Amino acid sequence: MDVVAFNGPTASGKSSAAIAVANLLAERGIAAEIVNADSMLVYRGMDIGTAKPTLAQRGGIAHHLIDIMDVTQTASVADFQIMARNVIADCRSRGVLPLLVGGSALYVRAILDDLDFPGTDPLIRAKYEARLAEIGAPALHAELAVISPQAATGILPGNGRRTVRALEVIELTGSYTPVLPEPKYVLDGVLQVGLELGRADMDARIAQRVDVMWEQGFVAEVEGLLAQGLRAGLTASRALGYRQIIDFLDGNTSEGQARELTVTGTRRFARKQLSWFRRDGRIVWFAALDQPAVAIAQEILRHLGVR
Repeated sequence: MDVVAFNGPTASGKSSAAIAVANLLAERGIAAEIVNADSMLVYRGMDIGTAKPTLAQRGGIAHHLIDIMDVTQTASVADFQIMARNVIADCRSRGVLPLLVGGSALYVRAILDDLDFPGTDPLIRAKYEARLAEIGAPALHAELAVISPQAATGILPGNGRRTVRALEVIELTGSYTPVLPEPKYVLDGVLQVGLELGRADMDARIAQRVDVMWEQGFVAEVEGLLAQGLRAGLTASRALGYRQIIDFLDGNTSEGQARELTVTGTRRFARKQLSWFRRDGRIVWFAALDQPAVAIAQEILRHLGVR
């Protein structure tokens, strides 16, 4: 087996389950390390708002691709694909089972499946980002529709980031396809597991998580990151919770509104995540509330042929 991928919506307990599984495997003499597939955990200093596992919570299990970038840098899925695959190859070369802990379905698929991503050009990207700032996402989407109706159909008018990317790729390559190809593993021996929650349980966990974030000093974390140039980070500054707190600090909303918007935005994102993951029939699902680590570890051992 080359890799085990942990999927599921926000607050389903992927990180804690993966750490528990690594410890259970260690008891059987099987070394495992965790490979992060969440685009926001790569940023140094973005700890509270990303629910990044602390060193204590990691329990001595090695974690890769965490705290490797400054908030001013941009993490692209193409870069992440290369980095994660290199880490997975390194783990396998050392006889270690990599446990890929996913954030979004796109990032997990980029790592596991046969997907190619067009390159990027900072000047072209900057041109369209400036246009986005000037006229807004719906108007820029309308311009995309004139250039490529097919590309525009697959992108929501309010998704400025994807619209910019589509325009950039069209200028670079002449075309853009918004629909991903049929899934096909590029790696051998992939096992995908998923953690699922009922909507009420998921909503309650998200609200509780946001409460804890505020208690831990989420607002102060964002203030500190702004001093480090967070606004210049095109990816980091748009993270859930962070952009809501930035709006609050800019005087556009109250702190209470920022907190509530973080909850509602995270709930929408979690539902979207679950919907995306549900489309992948290769995932073996486990109930997140029923101590899934033991069941997942048993499933891994079964695939490895270990009792």
